Amino acid sequence: MRIDIVNIKPIKVAALEHLDNPETLAESVEAFRAWRKESGCSPVAKKRTFGIAYSNPEARPAQKFRFDVCGEVDMNIAENAYGVVNKAIPGGRYAKLRHRGSHDKLGQKVNALYRTWLPNSNEMKRDSALFFEYMNVVPEVLEAELITDIYFPLKPLR
Repeated sequence: MRIDIVNIKPIKVAALEHLDNPETLAESVEAFRAWRKESGCSPVAKKRTFGIAYSNPEARPAQKFRFDVCGEVDMNIAENAYGVVNKAIPGGRYAKLRHRGSHDKLGQKVNALYRTWLPNSNEMKRDSALFFEYMNVVPEVLEAELITDIYFPLKPLR
């Protein structure tokens, strides 16, 4: 497992907040895609796509699962019928791990970061959500060809 320590600047995003059962996340993704196409504020060919994971779908009651579906933006977005809001991914230090393949396997990599890498790394988790950057998406590529970068928030060096 190759982990890179990176520093990022804050990223301004439009976010659709999902607070529901993990099994219904696909519905939120589709709603966000519809907003993205309709608004033109975050064109998928020119702006990055993210997911912010505030909770582990395996460790929380299903109805408390919290995840933001996001697209990078340059401007503040207006109030809209989809409920998409302005947010920012915090800048700072992150452990970055690249995942290849199905999103169904992302949880295994996240668990490895928490349970294996972090205790042996001399690093400490920052009080911030981890996030995913989706480098490509289905249907543009096959599920086996998906590339997702996982960003795990770290405390600053002293």
